[in-house]
Amino acid sequence: MTQFLLIAIVVMIFVVIFQIAKASEYVSVLKGEEKARKQTNKINAFMLISFLIVGLIGVWWCNDLFFGRTLFPQGAASEMGQKIDLMLYITIGVTGVVFVITQILLFWFAFKYQEKDDRKAYYFPHNTKLELLWTTVPAIFLTVLVVFGLKYWFKITSDAPKDAVVVEVTGHQFGWEFRYPGADGILGKKDYKLTKGANGLGVNFDDEASHDDIHVSTTMHIPVNRPVKFVINAQDVIHDVGLTAFRIKMDAVPGIPTTLWFTPLYTTEEMKVRTGNPNYVYEISCDQMCGKGHFSMRGVIIVESEADYKKWLATQEPEYFTIFPDKKPKTDTPAVADSSAKPAPFAAMVDKK
Repeated sequence: MTQFLLIAIVVMIFVVIFQIAKASEYVSVLKGEEKARKQTNKINAFMLISFLIVGLIGVWWCNDLFFGRTLFPQGAASEMGQKIDLMLYITIGVTGVVFVITQILLFWFAFKYQEKDDRKAYYFPHNTKLELLWTTVPAIFLTVLVVFGLKYWFKITSDAPKDAVVVEVTGHQFGWEFRYPGADGILGKKDYKLTKGANGLGVNFDDEASHDDIHVSTTMHIPVNRPVKFVINAQDVIHDVGLTAFRIKMDAVPGIPTTLWFTPLYTTEEMKVRTGNPNYVYEISCDQMCGKGHFSMRGVIIVESEADYKKWLATQEPEYFTIFPDKKPKTDTPAVADSSAKPAPFAAMVDKK
């Protein structure tokens, strides 16, 4: 019902505008074209200057009203995110000043230089100095802003520190899968031909480095104040890893792994306090339209202390033992891949064509 009401209101507004335009035409005919045009110019000039004042007040009011609902007040939750926020503040500041100045000049000139009988238009075809000025100055400012952006981009896509936690992130319609390397610190190889049944990621278990890898779905755990490197993949269409709280995003492209790294600054519990939201969670979203279930493609990231992270990691069982339970060591000690016991070639699980 509300939608029909809104549509009706919009239609009525268009009808009113149309009728006003037609009435103006009739008035022009009755009063004379020249007299009506001059009167219309005065009305337009007054309306333009009024629109300028109301518009600037509206911009300030919207900023005052909605700024608290943006991500800026709570701050970025990563070191690089803080620098990106600073870059955005600078960009908004520069473009905001230019916007206000140009809009004031635009509407003021329309009011000041409206048509008058004792005024003759000045013909001003060319001025090299002015053209150089309004071309060079914006180019310099834009170049500086682009250089800042490229600097931060190269930083987050560069090689991560050696002590970084590595997490493989795989997107598919419509969810996220996460894989951690085991004690060897190496992620096992994958082959899309092996994606079958329980082996949803297509891990090649003929590679011994995969025997201690940990596979989890939906929820990722990472430690605070320690670099985290994402190795990003997609299994079907292009997705996009969106880390809003950390101010970072990266495409997930089928067949082309991408990487990024960042350092979380606050645990999930600390962010609950910072945001005043007891239900706050870090989210990993898909920022690329990927199909009809795109809206539901969401994961949760739990940022915790180093001790809590290691405690959680110790409770996770390698995926190899989940798929091959008979290979699991029958001891009470934490499960460790036995490099001397080689499993049957996993490739045999795939139907050969």
